[in-house]
Amino acid sequence: MVGLAPSLVPAPAAVCRDVATFRAGDGLALAFERFGAPAAAPVLFAHGFGQTRHAWSSAASGLAGDGWCCLTADARGHGDSGWRDDGAYEFGQFIDDLAGLARLSSEPPAPAKPVLVGASMGGLLGLAVQAAHDVFQALVLVDITPRWESAGVERIIAFMRAYPDGFASAEEAADAIAHYLPQRRDRKSPARLRSLLVPLANGRLRWHWDPRLLERIAAGSENQQQALLDAAKQIRVPTLLISGAQSDVVSTETIDEFLSCVPHARHVRVAQATHMIVGDRNDAFVAAVRDFIEPLRANGNA
Repeated sequence: MVGLAPSLVPAPAAVCRDVATFRAGDGLALAFERFGAPAAAPVLFAHGFGQTRHAWSSAASGLAGDGWCCLTADARGHGDSGWRDDGAYEFGQFIDDLAGLARLSSEPPAPAKPVLVGASMGGLLGLAVQAAHDVFQALVLVDITPRWESAGVERIIAFMRAYPDGFASAEEAADAIAHYLPQRRDRKSPARLRSLLVPLANGRLRWHWDPRLLERIAAGSENQQQALLDAAKQIRVPTLLISGAQSDVVSTETIDEFLSCVPHARHVRVAQATHMIVGDRNDAFVAAVRDFIEPLRANGNA
């Protein structure tokens, strides 16, 4: 499974938002946030490994302003969602969680199954969930394919392992992000980093995810690739792949392989964007998603 560095884009305040909790099958509490009216056509956002639901806030707010009901959630072990006491995270747990959230987002008064927008880990989970449970009306995969470039993933995981003792301050965390993402013009302010950092007992700050996930999930991610390719071959719903032109996680080869598995899928490449498309080019990302999902609604499928 592919990891992602933290990303946070502030959301406009005009759209109605509420935060609630969903209980996973094993009882773990998963935090989610709803943007827009519950009776509107649903879009479910699934973030990448090491991120939180806040990575989607601007995109979700923008699409909610178009009349969609957008649900963003923190995966188990991330953000405000619960951690497993035993640290025994398994890929199947994340699949079950996302399937449960999909069913939640399609409950009345929602008019249809949700569109899944998944970045990296979230996109892989979307493939697995759709193949097993058929709970989405469409899929948007954000810079991820069932087989990925190992070098790009290793670079991300190296960043995630680089600060085991956390940071002395939010400014130090901002320095780390700026060094890791030199293409970003805007530096993360301490206020914008607040939702991505939690204090340790010694006063230092760490990323808002369980470090045990690195060994339990990320380390064995490549073992999932064949199953994910098999899942992709079962996808029949409308599908969009959005890739970053400067991504080192997907490549022409992995994209072509995915498109051969899902021949009806569309592909949009975002210029001047890395694997972190939402943070690099949120405007272009939202435009690509909007162009893909609006015809679904116009045709009465959403």
